[in-house]
Amino acid sequence: MKITDVKTWVVGNPPPGIGGKYFIFVRLTTDSGIRGYGEAYAATFSAHVTARMIEDLAERYFIGHDPHDIENFFRRCYSSGFTQRPDVSVMGCFSALEIACWDIIGKEADKPVYMLLGGRVHERLRSYTYLYPHEGSVHSEDAPDGRNVYNDPELAAQCAAEYVAQGFNAVKLDPAGPYTAFDGHQPRLTDIETSASMVRAIREAVGTRADILFGTHGQFTASGALRLARAIEPYDPLWFEEPVPPDMPEVMAQVARQTSIPIATGERLTTKAEFARVIETRAATILQPDLGRSGGILETKKIAAMAEAWHIQVAPHCYCGPIVGAANIQLAVTLPNFLILESLKQWDGFHAKLLKKKITWEDGWVIPSTEPGIGVELDEAVAEAHPYDGPHLHLQMMQTPLMS
Repeated sequence: MKITDVKTWVVGNPPPGIGGKYFIFVRLTTDSGIRGYGEAYAATFSAHVTARMIEDLAERYFIGHDPHDIENFFRRCYSSGFTQRPDVSVMGCFSALEIACWDIIGKEADKPVYMLLGGRVHERLRSYTYLYPHEGSVHSEDAPDGRNVYNDPELAAQCAAEYVAQGFNAVKLDPAGPYTAFDGHQPRLTDIETSASMVRAIREAVGTRADILFGTHGQFTASGALRLARAIEPYDPLWFEEPVPPDMPEVMAQVARQTSIPIATGERLTTKAEFARVIETRAATILQPDLGRSGGILETKKIAAMAEAWHIQVAPHCYCGPIVGAANIQLAVTLPNFLILESLKQWDGFHAKLLKKKITWEDGWVIPSTEPGIGVELDEAVAEAHPYDGPHLHLQMMQTPLMS
């Protein structure tokens, strides 16, 4: 079996845009006609530049080769251009192609990918969702009165209670203020107060029926993160996510040593090399690899195994499309140290439309597919019907320093 063809799509994500402005999908095809799908979680270059980078990697290292050769593909891409170091752009592109290869491997074997990675540990997967405003709500992110679930404790508590009523037993929010290209900074007192008020209101609304996951985006210095941690500790969050920028885990470890809240990190990291530094420095007890960036399925299986040896749990990240979501599920099913899975609400809306059969979510749990490969099929007609041609990055930080 040989890979013979690569095709990419940049798909615009219609309002409300849950999961980002666009998704970047890839399809690999073999000489036996098997198709495998992958997705990149890449943000450093524009969407179409990234799609072309995926095609370039495929043309250099994948086409003409057996899709089973995952280790060879990884080493060649990891070392591309005399690098041999973690490169978030290369690994985002590689991850998409690697997931597509596993989809082919599973289909060729007529088994779900998880059966080829050690088998199923979990029959179902606990999931969480961000607090998202309802479509058409007057309290959406751009509401005229400025109130929304991201800054108003009452609205956040109502939203959290509604998700818990649906079956979720964990919800996530990130109310800690702006994040900029010049972080980390000291939190403003107003941001500390808002954060504490939001978490307090949610805890009062959901009681012990749900965990609260407190997200940040590496906004703070270690001392600033600890000031914020002290304010939210009374409400017992399950985690404090990425309290400082991701480039220096030794600094994150300072926070981990001085707060009772478990530290989580990993969505901006790639390969076992970067995660090894987090583990070695004891910077976090929860890792959040995103399989569209971390190096794909096999590399993240290795990351999870390293974490397991240190009694560290894994909570796969997903702020992108449903192909990464499906890959996360395939891996999570196999992990003894799995904690919880990020779910884009109930995998409904546009995420469901992009698939021929949606990801199964029931009462707060994701039910793994028994279909061969990664368990989902991209609906190419829907992808073709929603092209993205804008200039924006998938995510962007504020471009000026925060003025206190």
